[in-house]
Amino acid sequence: MSALREKPSILKLEGVKKYYPIKGGMLKRIQGHVKAVEEVSLELFEGESLGVVGESGCGKSTLGRTILGLEDVTDGKVIFQGKEVQSLSNRQRLPFKKQMQMIFQDPYASLNPRQKIGAALEEVFVIHTDLSASERKKKVIDLLREVGLKEDHYDRLPHEFSGGQRQRIGIARAIALNPSVVVCDEAVSALDVSVQAQVLKLLKTLQSKYGLTYLFISHDLGVVRYFCSRVMVMYLGNTAELASAEQLYTNPLHPYTKALLSSIPRPSIQKDRKRIRLEGEIPNPANPPSGCAFHTRCPIATDLCKQKKPEWRDMGDQHFVACHHVEKGREVL
Repeated sequence: MSALREKPSILKLEGVKKYYPIKGGMLKRIQGHVKAVEEVSLELFEGESLGVVGESGCGKSTLGRTILGLEDVTDGKVIFQGKEVQSLSNRQRLPFKKQMQMIFQDPYASLNPRQKIGAALEEVFVIHTDLSASERKKKVIDLLREVGLKEDHYDRLPHEFSGGQRQRIGIARAIALNPSVVVCDEAVSALDVSVQAQVLKLLKTLQSKYGLTYLFISHDLGVVRYFCSRVMVMYLGNTAELASAEQLYTNPLHPYTKALLSSIPRPSIQKDRKRIRLEGEIPNPANPPSGCAFHTRCPIATDLCKQKKPEWRDMGDQHFVACHHVEKGREVL
């Protein structure tokens, strides 16, 4: 972890919030807000892979889209390479848009079904460069080869490709402008296990070759452990825990993290393996519980958890957790 801290910071989030207004009545007045992301702060270091995990609806994808500017920040700061991005005009943001790209979850929905792959990839260079048509085509062919596709794929339509090949096209589009940060939003969840391994290997190769920094959003804890150097756990828009992958998987501190890790399927002959089962449903983000967001499902919650939101604590070696009862959790869970 100390080696990671020696690398320069490329992206910082300071108290980032993302709320969606709830409108109702004949006049469509705002009656409340869905609190998708709630005061998230973190630092992304150059060349690392930071995993973001949590149940569906916890705010992972919204956080990624907010970082890229696809969603406006409700409050807080997104600082990229020392500049506060949301304070810039659209013209001033253009260089930053080149430096931050996204690989989407559904490789088919992110492509125009009526547009050939070559034309789809060339759009990047039409918008952001002054290259001639022949130069753009050469760039696209080089990109296709870079991600393991062939030159004759240039003139094919999306339906002619498998899911893994479509995701390779999505990766080619993401790296076309030599970005610094790539947000991978469930980039392998729609793929078969064998294809997942191939795509993850490709992402690692590109990271090593181009010095890419990944924000890797996923619900697959096994994939995250293999791919990421650090992991952040989210629950109901809040950050529950942040640590190196080794620390998080061997010494989880938050009760929610422990419950998530206990749900990972493992081939084992041991019948008495401990499984932490969470009772109840995830609360409504439009009406989140007071105090700790997890207290309604937490097996060690107390009155303090219901009344006061836990502070973000450094437990040593850059292992952060938001929990009032870390010590109690170590004894009970």
